[in-house]
Amino acid sequence: MGSWEKRNGVDPREKFRLRYYDGDLSVIRLEKKSRRNGLGSKVSAPLSPQEAQSIVDGARGWMAGCGRPLVEELYHKMAVQGLRPKTIVDYTREAFVYAPGNVRVTLDHHLRTGLQCVDFLNPDCVTVPAGDAPAVLEVKWDAFLPDLIRDAVQLAGRRTAPFSKYAACRLYG
Repeated sequence: MGSWEKRNGVDPREKFRLRYYDGDLSVIRLEKKSRRNGLGSKVSAPLSPQEAQSIVDGARGWMAGCGRPLVEELYHKMAVQGLRPKTIVDYTREAFVYAPGNVRVTLDHHLRTGLQCVDFLNPDCVTVPAGDAPAVLEVKWDAFLPDLIRDAVQLAGRRTAPFSKYAACRLYG
C-alpha cells in the first residue's frame, strides 16, 4: 500500500517498514501497520542487519520458511503483489512518556528522504530534507488521556490533522 491510500482514506490498508532507532543496528524490526474500520494496529518481528539488507536487495528466498509469520507474510506479498522498498523515511524524534494513561508524546522533526536510494543500511546513501515538512506532534494513549496532557498539547494556531511522513517522503522518490 502506498501514500495515496492514507490521503484517500482507504480502509482497510496496511504498510510494511524496516525500522531501527538512533543508529542502533542491533535492533532492526520489520513492522506492519494496519488500519481496519478506523482502528490501527502494528505488529513486528526482529531482523538481523543481514536479513534487512537482503530484503532491500530483493533476495527473499530465506524468508519463506524462516518461522516468523510476519516475515513470511511479507515474502508472500513481495512474490505475489510485487511489494518492494520505495523510500527512506528518516527523522529526529523526541519522545516523552507520562505514566498515568500510558501516554506517549513524540515530536518528530527534520524529516529526510533518500530520494532514489532505499539502501537504508548503507552509510553512503545520502538523505535530503523532505521539502517543508512540518514538525509533527503525536499523542498516543491507552486507557485515557489525562487533562494535564490534553491541555498541554492544545497549541494556539495549530490543528489536529493527519500527516504521513512516508507520503511526504514519497513525493521525492
